[in-house]
Amino acid sequence: MDSLSVVINALPVILQGTLVTLGIVSIALAMGLVFGVPMAVAQVYGWPWLRRLVDIYVWFFRGVPILVLLFLCFGLFLSLGLPANPFLMSCLVLGCTSTAYQSQIFRGSIQCLPQGQLKAARALGMDDRMGITCIILPQALRLSIPGWANEFSILLKDSAICFVLGTQDIMARTSFVAARTHEHLALYAAAGLIYFVLTLVVLKLLRRLEEKVHVPGYSCSGGSMGTEGA
Repeated sequence: MDSLSVVINALPVILQGTLVTLGIVSIALAMGLVFGVPMAVAQVYGWPWLRRLVDIYVWFFRGVPILVLLFLCFGLFLSLGLPANPFLMSCLVLGCTSTAYQSQIFRGSIQCLPQGQLKAARALGMDDRMGITCIILPQALRLSIPGWANEFSILLKDSAICFVLGTQDIMARTSFVAARTHEHLALYAAAGLIYFVLTLVVLKLLRRLEEKVHVPGYSCSGGSMGTEGA
């Protein structure tokens, strides 16, 4: 009962960190979407040197742990004399990492489409840019929704690491209250429940979006578009 009372009293403080956590995840997801799509297009249709540059970027941010990237970013900002705002640095690091992962999600979706579609666009008088923008990407983005939803859940969990920089997210506020009340088990269980509920709600919404934009009879499997159940 004492633990429950502590959790109830601490919930308003912890829930304030929910807005910070969602802000970090939302900005990181948006950043990954804005930069991940062009990088995916570059990997599929770009010049060899451009594909190589994207490969190096993806390799770096997928190979270095987020905790290390956070400290590297923090040290870089300090060495350059820039304001080391924990929230902005968390968004930047998670955004760069999400860009690497999202680019691979979109690349797989683009390569999943029949290559003849771009040739057909050229036959209709479209240049490559128009064909990719108007024909390829709308289909690829629709097919990317399941992977994009998975990226959200990964980012949400990874955002818990950002409290090491002093970001006032769910974990930072939970850790602060736990250090003062010594009710670590109950408070961290409550924080885990908050993360679980956030993940469940957003994934449900994205699942509805996927069903809404889904084209009946077609799915992405085996590297090409095929009829479901064929």
